[in-house]
Parts: sequence; C-alpha cells; structure tokens
Amino acid sequence: MGTAALTVLLGLCGAVILGLVHQQTGPDGFLVGLGLAVLPVPVLLAVFRWLDRAAPTPRRNLLFAFGWGACAATLVAITVNGFATDWLASSVMPRAPDRADALGTTVIAPLVEETAKAGAVLLLYLHRPRDFGGVVSGVVTAGVTATGFAFTENILYLGRAFGEDLAFGHSGLESTTLGTFLQRVVVAPLAHPLFTALVGVGFGAAALAARHRRASRVLLPLLGLAAAVTLHGVWNEAATQRTRVFFTVYGLFMMPVLVVVGALAIRARRQVLRTVRTTLSRYAAAGWLAPSEPYTLGCLRSRALARDLARRGGGRRAARAVAEYHRAAARLALLRARAEYGAAIPDFRAHERELLHALHRHRPLASPATAAAAPAADRTDRRTRRPDGRWPGRDTGGPHRPFGPHRPCAGSLRPPSRPPEPVDSVRQGA
Repeated sequence: MGTAALTVLLGLCGAVILGLVHQQTGPDGFLVGLGLAVLPVPVLLAVFRWLDRAAPTPRRNLLFAFGWGACAATLVAITVNGFATDWLASSVMPRAPDRADALGTTVIAPLVEETAKAGAVLLLYLHRPRDFGGVVSGVVTAGVTATGFAFTENILYLGRAFGEDLAFGHSGLESTTLGTFLQRVVVAPLAHPLFTALVGVGFGAAALAARHRRASRVLLPLLGLAAAVTLHGVWNEAATQRTRVFFTVYGLFMMPVLVVVGALAIRARRQVLRTVRTTLSRYAAAGWLAPSEPYTLGCLRSRALARDLARRGGGRRAARAVAEYHRAAARLALLRARAEYGAAIPDFRAHERELLHALHRHRPLASPATAAAAPAADRTDRRTRRPDGRWPGRDTGGPHRPFGPHRPCAGSLRPPSRPPEPVDSVRQGA
C-alpha cells in the first residue's frame, strides 16, 4: 500500500514538474533541453552502478531515488526557492533586491535543494534498512537521487538558454545554450551528485553505528547535510563570479573534495568486499556455502567469471541464478557484519533467514560455477598479498574487520533443519 501510494505521489510530482518546466522553456526549448540534459545521465548512472557492484542495491531502490530526485525534489526546490526569494525581496530586503537574489542563490537554494534530495536517502535509510549497508549504499543512493535532480534542472536551464538565444539571435560561440551546456554538462556534471554524496556518507556512517549510539546516528546525517549545503553554496557563489574566479574555485576547492569523496567511496567498496569474504567464511563453515565460495564472492573478477561459466554451461537462466546468488550472499554478509558490530536492523533474524533461503533456492545452479571461479580470486589475492604471506580477508580472524570486533548476535548460522527446498549439496545442521 505504501509503495503504491509513493509511486502515485511521484507520478503526480512528475506531471506537475513537467508542466512547470514546459511552461518556462516553451516547446522548442523543452525538447532541446531534454535532448542535451539526458547526455550525462547514462554515464553518471554507470559510475554509481560500478561503485555498487560489491553489494548491489535493489533496482527498485535506485528507481525510487532517481524518480524522487527528478520529480519530487525538483518540484520542492522550484516552489520553495521561488517563494523564499520573492519573500526576501518584497518583505525583508525591499530596497536591496540584488542582495535578496544573491542570498537566495547562495543560502536558500543550497539548503532547500540538498534537504529535498536528502529526503530520498532518509526514506530508504528508515524504511529499507536491510538494503542500506554502509557508506557505499549511502553514496550510491544519494548520487542517483542527485543525478535525477540534475537531469530535470538541466532541462530547465538549457531550455531557458535556448529560448534566450532565439529571442536575441545569439548563435555560435555567443550562444547562451552552448555556455550553459559546457558549464553544467561538460565541466561539472558531477556537481549535484558530489554535493548529495556527502549526505550519503553521513547516512552510511550512521547505518554502521551501534544502535546504542543514538547521538551519532542522528548527528552524522546532519553533518553530511551541513557539508553538502556548504559545498553547494560555495559552488553557486563561484558560478555567479567571473570565469577566472569560477575555475579557481573549481580547481582549488571542488576538485580536491571530489577526489577525497571518490577515494573514500572506493575504499569503502574494498572494505565491503573484505567484509563479504570474512563474514561468509563463517556461513561456509556452517554448510551454507562451499569452502572456496567466500573467496569468489569477495572478488568481483571471480564473480564475473562465475556468471560467464554459468552462462556457457546453462544459458541465461543459470547466469541470472548466479547473479541472484551473489547478490543475496553479499547482502547477507553485510547484514550479519552490522549485527555483529551492534548495529543490527529490526527483524534481523527474519531478514537473515530470508536471504539464507534465497541462497538455498539458487544454489543448485549457482554454487558449482561460483566454486569453480575461486582460482581467479586466488590470482587476484597474490597481487595484493601482504609481506608476511597472508592474504587480505582470507582468514576470518585476521586484522581486516571494518565493522569492528566479532560479537555474538541473534540469529543462527546453521542451515534450518527443514530447508525450503531440499538440496543434497547443502549439509544439514546437527
């Protein structure tokens, strides 16, 4: 019921924002803006899907995030930004309309837009905690939301620019459309995703905080939002200055932040793979996985090889089974690791059992290919072997514990005495 209501709400927001953008750009400007604004979207989504490969976020969550950013967040931003700026100009600063516009651009717009985009991350954090595994999940969700927001906003800005060119006869290098396209699509397509990724980092860190640390679970998302608003405000202020100032801020401030956030996200992605390997080793000891499978599941190269082996041996059906098997295993590992750190989600035992049943269901087709791909993980490990000869993540008791020390938690690692589908290759619990 909630999902249906949310879908209807997003559809209504989409219809309204479509009408508003079309009204402000005109039919020709809307088509031109749409054609140009869509260009960076596949590239940005591909970047976030690549980052998300270690423990893929369900597609329905990503569709919701993109729809929220493209429809709901943009509608809130256009409505509130316009109302607040008009109120400042008419009531607070009637004698200084320029100052009101500047305040609206550098303070009100960043605050409203980042808060609106953060709504999607907050909803998934609260209502889909099992799918929100940490920093990577936060960055991916926030980035996809911001990509949707930037898509709609770019249609508006590019459509308006095209209308100005038609009205004033600008063309070639003097074209406003060209300048807007270069600034928003070529030079800074990652601007909005970068701002909102800081919100995602805050929510991701909060998801990994122990449940008794309530202050951290509240303050970390707020700190992420504050950082996003600040960065957005600096960016908007630089965009109103001369070209030299803009590129100075871009090179000395924005690019370093982008590098730091990107490095943090990639490091978190590697930690996810190590967590998958170490945590699933305990499930392998309980009989849910073959002994070599945790090595495959902790290596993206081996996962790809397993899917290829399954496709060659059993066709697309087998490849899909392997992909679902890997997805369930990765989510299971993160779910268990969070619980061992004291950040277990509500109904942890039920969610764990559901994922174990998914492993059990896909195992006949997926397990042989997954086990066969383990040597590829060994070759990858040899390239990163530590000086003492031990392999990162290979030992369950080693130093690689990104979620903290092992703690007992609710739930059982043993297969159920009555599995949902009896399969001979799964060892039953005593």
